[in-house]
Amino acid sequence: MNTNKAMEIIRVHSCAFVALLVFSFSASAQIKVSTSFPGGNVGKVEFVSPTHLRCSVQGQADHDGRNRQADWYFFKLTGLPKDKAEVTIDLVDLAGEYDYKAPAFSVTKGTRPVFSADGVEWGHFPDAWVSWDAKEPHLTLRFTPRTKELWIAHVPPFAKPVSYRGPDLEREVVGRTVEGRDIELLTITNRKIPEAGKKVIWLMFRQHAWEAGSSWVADGAIRHLLSPDGAYLRDEAIFKIFPIADPDGVAAGRVRYNKNGYDLNRNWDVEDPTLMPEIAAQKKAILAWVDGGHRIDLFLSVHNTETGEYLQAPAEYSALGNRVLDLLAKRTTFNATGPLRDTGHSAPGRMTVAEGLFHDRHIPAMLMEQMIEFNSKLHHCPSALDRQEFGAALVGVLYESVKTAATPNPKPGV
Repeated sequence: MNTNKAMEIIRVHSCAFVALLVFSFSASAQIKVSTSFPGGNVGKVEFVSPTHLRCSVQGQADHDGRNRQADWYFFKLTGLPKDKAEVTIDLVDLAGEYDYKAPAFSVTKGTRPVFSADGVEWGHFPDAWVSWDAKEPHLTLRFTPRTKELWIAHVPPFAKPVSYRGPDLEREVVGRTVEGRDIELLTITNRKIPEAGKKVIWLMFRQHAWEAGSSWVADGAIRHLLSPDGAYLRDEAIFKIFPIADPDGVAAGRVRYNKNGYDLNRNWDVEDPTLMPEIAAQKKAILAWVDGGHRIDLFLSVHNTETGEYLQAPAEYSALGNRVLDLLAKRTTFNATGPLRDTGHSAPGRMTVAEGLFHDRHIPAMLMEQMIEFNSKLHHCPSALDRQEFGAALVGVLYESVKTAATPNPKPGV
């Protein structure tokens, strides 16, 4: 959505997040806030006046009641005033904790929420519509509605599953989530060409439910791989893709943890198929592939963060990591905010997927973070289209990165 079109829909300064809620406040003003759709979430809503709402960002804490993250809100406003009255929305209850350090804020002065008149096409609130109060702190959105309803979210939502199709696509269910949803693994390759000699790239998206940007990247990657332009990649490589690693969290509008409160990217050295069936199923599928005698030339998990954009790789695979980073810089809109990072070693019980796979089987596993706030390379906050275009370019970059690289030497299963 371009800025001019956005201005025709609304004038704004924003608000948002979690839990099924419908609220009306008076006979004369009938603004309602609802989240009764996939991914919807907002906390307590208070009316300061008929046109001034305080929306709490509900957030989510882990199984120990720690590490609360307040970085997802997605709600719909209906019954907006018809008399060109300005609407004010304060996003409040933002203080959280990250990696046991507090306070931590995921909604900040630089946050630019998105809005939509139809729930399909999204645009960011312009700077002039957004203000930040550091005392509380809270983010305020002010706008004059041009439509009777409006959706507001932290980033462009991607909550509904997509049914991709193509003769070179194979879909399998590798397990079930806590709530019984399918955990899908997609394989994309030209099956008429033997596996021998093909490069193998694994991709994982949406380990954290709020990181909808990674799903838009996945969408662009998958659509490109299945398109005529992706035929050479299907001929020369095998792509194994987890499109949504936390389907429960995506559907429910959660933030970072599964229903039992476990971070699906912080427990890859823990075996617990009851509390963390998602990790158990994904890990089993990956290790079974390696232990079955198949190669993995590169594994990449894609994430979102506020202002950082970077790539992590095990020190032993730094040459490959730098090759990926160099090609990203030359061929994509990836806006690295620093050099290649060493994956490092987390405390026991806190391994990321990249750390766990390298530890268990010596797999060249990497992690990518992409910023959601202003991107100087794009000259704006990333849109859904930006993410899709990046995904299409990403799969080509990854293949070129491993095309001439030495074959990794995975550790055998024990």
